[in-house]
Amino acid sequence: METSRIVHRTSGGENNAQRLGPYALESLIDEADELAMTAYRVTIAPGSTTTIAHHRKAEEIYFVLTGQGTAILNGVEHALVAGDFLRLPPGVKHGFVTKDEPLVMLDIHSPGSRPNRDVYFEGEPPAGFSDNR
Repeated sequence: METSRIVHRTSGGENNAQRLGPYALESLIDEADELAMTAYRVTIAPGSTTTIAHHRKAEEIYFVLTGQGTAILNGVEHALVAGDFLRLPPGVKHGFVTKDEPLVMLDIHSPGSRPNRDVYFEGEPPAGFSDNR
């Protein structure tokens, strides 16, 4: 049986976020502790359109914490506001559009996914992405 430690992260880690184009990804579970899932606080800058991406293995859950925007899921637009929830099975092509304010979401993958693992972009990857697969 796998063992893991309890993880408690205090708020305020935004300065340690990984930048990928308009995304700021703050990892909430260190890679050494992830086991079967990863969790991020995702902030998408105002006035942004993200690159469309998908995951071959990971199911993905988003919960909108603050802001508003649009999710593009398999080419269909869905308005997002604080409190909205998305569940994306593996293979769903997804991206986001923001207007005047940042969109901040909790993002959970199972099994775990990192920017260099199980992330596939349509077209050019965002600035800051390095593919170590």
